[in-house]
Parts: sequence; C-alpha cells; structure tokens
Amino acid sequence: MNKSLVINILIGILMVSSGALTMALTPTQKIADQQERISLEAMIPVSFGDWQIDKSIIPLQVDAETQAKLDKIYNQTLARTYVNSQGERIMLSVAYGGDQSDSLSIHKPEVCYYSQGFEIKKVFPGELITQYGKLPIKRLLATKGNRSEPITYWVTVGNKAVLPGFDQKLQQLRYGLTGSIPDGILVRISSIDNNNDVAYQLQAIFIQDLLLAVNKNERVRLIGTFQT
Repeated sequence: MNKSLVINILIGILMVSSGALTMALTPTQKIADQQERISLEAMIPVSFGDWQIDKSIIPLQVDAETQAKLDKIYNQTLARTYVNSQGERIMLSVAYGGDQSDSLSIHKPEVCYYSQGFEIKKVFPGELITQYGKLPIKRLLATKGNRSEPITYWVTVGNKAVLPGFDQKLQQLRYGLTGSIPDGILVRISSIDNNNDVAYQLQAIFIQDLLLAVNKNERVRLIGTFQT
C-alpha cells in the first residue's frame, strides 16, 4: 500500500477518535519560531502590474467583538484596496497567525462576514491555475442590502495551501503528529460587483499579478509549495 495513503488513513482514524486524539502527544514546537519573521506590510507591494493602492478608500472595520477574536488568532493583519488604470477596484485582506493549532485556527470569511450582518450565498470550492501550480481556493458571495461582494480566498497551513475544513484539519494533524505547530495565512480578495463571473475573473488577474510581483520566498509564504 502507498505510504502516503497509509498516513492519510491513520490521520483519518485519529480525526474520528477523540480518545486517540486526547492520548496523542500535544504539539509544542512552533514552526513560526524556526522561520524568518514575516512582515505583511513589507511582503505585499504597494503597487504591482497595473495595480496601486487606492488611498481614497478606507477599508471596512469589523466590530469590537469580532476584532478581539481576530487578535487572538492572528499576529498580523493587512487590509488594502487597489485600483487599476480602468478604475476597477480590488479589496485585499491578508491575515497571518503563528499558531494554527486546534485551539487557534483560521477565522473563515464566511463567519466573519456573517457576523457583520452579511448574507452568505453560493459558497463553493475551486482551483485557480497559476504558473506555480493549482491553488485550492474557495469562492462565495456576501450580500448586504444593495451591496454584492464576490469573494475569493485561500488558506495556507504551514507550507501548503489547503481548503478550509477537512483538508485544513488534515494538514494541522500532519504537523501535530511530528510535535510541531504550523503557522498559517489567510488571503482574501473581493470586489463590489453585481456580475459575479466578471468579478471572479478580475480577482484571478489580480492574484496572478500579485504572485508575479513577490519574490520566491514571499510567494511560498502566501501560497505554499506545490507537488510536482
């Protein structure tokens, strides 16, 4: 039997067995402490491709209760709005957490938007084909009154981009079984647009331009590594 298949089967067994998980060795070694410190402000360029920061736009602020929860999960957050030469705008939000253990894990946009009074529609997973590999993404539509906000986001746990949920939990457990606590990044791209297809196409262009603009090490932190 394939070795990786055996590992996945064992992890799956652990996931459904609370007793086994309780008996497992609690991870104590943070991957973040072994890597160069991350700076989201320095990592994400203020301009790249046809995009530059739109200084006239002030990012939406979350309520105090939600912000307190985010502060417990993330070490750093970054929120910017970019505009291109056509006047098209993209909102970018990046959050970094040095501890992606069971007790502190990525705060999904579905939850964050819902807590801000948005209705969440059309949640579906997908893949974005990049020049570096297939990036697992999740797309959703958040609406509030006349505001329609298509959203694309992805999550990295350690050195791999994963879909939130089962894949995310598997990746956390893989690290946990080695005694390590992974770090993680959530990258969210959104825009205000009533045409979802057009919005997602523009977001894909923005993501490709961003990945081209950062250096290799920064790109790996943003989207992880891909199997060849």
